Amino acid sequence: MGNTNGHLVDLHQVVKTYVGSAGTFTALKGIDLQVEAGAFVSIIGKSGSGKSTLINVVTGIDKPTSGEVIVDGVAIHSLTENQIAIWRGRSVGVIFQFFQLLPTLTAVENILLAMDFGDGHSSSVKPDQAMQLFLTVGMQNHAHQFPGQLSGGQQQCIAIARALANDPVLLTADEPTGNLDSRSTEMVFRLFEHLVNSGKTILMVTHDNELAARAQRTIRLVDGRIQDEFTNR
Repeated sequence: MGNTNGHLVDLHQVVKTYVGSAGTFTALKGIDLQVEAGAFVSIIGKSGSGKSTLINVVTGIDKPTSGEVIVDGVAIHSLTENQIAIWRGRSVGVIFQFFQLLPTLTAVENILLAMDFGDGHSSSVKPDQAMQLFLTVGMQNHAHQFPGQLSGGQQQCIAIARALANDPVLLTADEPTGNLDSRSTEMVFRLFEHLVNSGKTILMVTHDNELAARAQRTIRLVDGRIQDEFTNR
């Protein structure tokens, strides 16, 4: 479903409160956020400011306590857990700090498994589509290696290829370079820039202010609220 208001991501007065044995904690406090298709947006803030919760709400990993979360015209806050899982597999590519590749599968098998979850490709074209993704991320020579045989930067590039497996409308990345050295960080970030130039939309959480400034737009969270925004270029 396409979005009719011109925004790929549209959040209205989103609140997220966690209830536990230690009491309640409100991680997001009335977030309003709109992201255009094709944008590269970085999210910064101190630990506990709500960065990861915001990403998790956008991807449907967490449901808001109140408010609306609309992605590509889909009101995901109103979906069931099963509906969200199906929607996420087809519409969102999630990139993690610690790669989360399955160690007993080769790189290409990790991507083929993601394609199975999305169910957007016929079985006959999946291997060719997977190899095309390896070309996209510059990892075509590593398709048949296991994650443990690859560097951290190479693993993250494979993880990005996996996130692209079902041609999602949105990529989210939570501290994608937090576990990488400077050379690997630059490799991953250049790949992000290439993907945005190719029309992808990326929401990236980072603790690195210099990297954040290389996105098109930066959002700063403080205590669960958007304190300010910057247009970087």
